[in-house]
Amino acid sequence: MLSLLFLGKKKQKTLEEKVALIQQGDLVLRDDLIKAYKPFIAKSVSAVCKRYISQTDDEFSIGLIAFNEAIEKYSPEKGNSLLSFADILIKRRVIDFIRQQSRNQAITMNFGSESDEDENHRSTIIDAELSIESFRKKTDEERRREEIVQFQHILKDFGLSFKDLVENSPKHADARRNAMEVAKILSENQDLKDLLLEKKRLPIKQLENLVDLSRKTIERNRKYIIAVSLILIGDYIYLKDYIKGVLDT
Repeated sequence: MLSLLFLGKKKQKTLEEKVALIQQGDLVLRDDLIKAYKPFIAKSVSAVCKRYISQTDDEFSIGLIAFNEAIEKYSPEKGNSLLSFADILIKRRVIDFIRQQSRNQAITMNFGSESDEDENHRSTIIDAELSIESFRKKTDEERRREEIVQFQHILKDFGLSFKDLVENSPKHADARRNAMEVAKILSENQDLKDLLLEKKRLPIKQLENLVDLSRKTIERNRKYIIAVSLILIGDYIYLKDYIKGVLDT
């Protein structure tokens, strides 16, 4: 009897599954989802404005539009949850709106006395501007952590770990740069890229014909080259900045 009841229950869809259906054209589900997450939107907007935001405020409307944008643009392959992605997008759009308001007010402001409403509005803008740098730092930290966790899972598929990378990282700057150059060549060659992702191993024989390094050198730095190649192939903004810094030196 219990098993029949269990089977009769409709399995609840995850948030990401609902978004996939919305992206396929389910407009009713989109309206329901936006309605359900209005408190979440208000909370994200309030965090930027440093005050309570109601659904009648202009800033809330901006957050609502940004949440809808997040639904349309969300992709699970990038590693973020929908709510994490939406929170970042809402705050960015609200900050952009506040900055635009600040610029418009600076243009129209005269040298006369300001009303209490104008003064309060300017105070809100200043508070929001002061929170921008703090928000950016927090967002950068969150996205950097997400990248590292995602990259750690990818490495595991190749039988690697961060410990392996530390232990097998070339000791000299020139050796590291050479290994990164090999990874760059691999990431820009579709055939080599496909071989790496499909076979889960470095196509050393093919690389030998494209780089001015011995097979022994490539094999010695195999794990490091694989890791750098995966970063270059994937959607890793912060990790790519590190690689770019080494290659440019």
